[in-house]
Amino acid sequence: MEILKVDTEKRRIGNVGEKMAARYLFFHGYRILEKNLVIDGREIDIVARRGDTLAFIEVKTRSVDKLDPHEARPASSVTPEKQRKIIAAAAQYKGMNYSRCEGLRIRFDVIEVLLEKKNNRYKRRAINHLTAAFDKDTAYRRPWEK
Repeated sequence: MEILKVDTEKRRIGNVGEKMAARYLFFHGYRILEKNLVIDGREIDIVARRGDTLAFIEVKTRSVDKLDPHEARPASSVTPEKQRKIIAAAAQYKGMNYSRCEGLRIRFDVIEVLLEKKNNRYKRRAINHLTAAFDKDTAYRRPWEK
């Protein structure tokens, strides 16, 4: 799949972050299987494999030039609703690619990419890879349940 081609500043920042996240994963031993995978209207930014683990990864990118110091981390914008959509898309992906996924552990990660703009170009300031950031149990827990 191609990276979304909507031309807004927010989408440009997102595209840069997704490319950096894919490169980061590659250099950390992951094999990228899919990028911007859309299944039934639900998007998974990156599907990657390393060893016996298949990771479904949501990438959240922020420009630190615009980042309010009191703002929550980018990963906090992966709401339980978004998590449920990713989990549902991952289940469909597994069903459509059973032989490719058989015997693999499934994990849901979030990668935060923080960028700064210099000379009209975005440069990476930091990448935070949150492995096992959520799972089906936490995504379906009601806020009042502990």
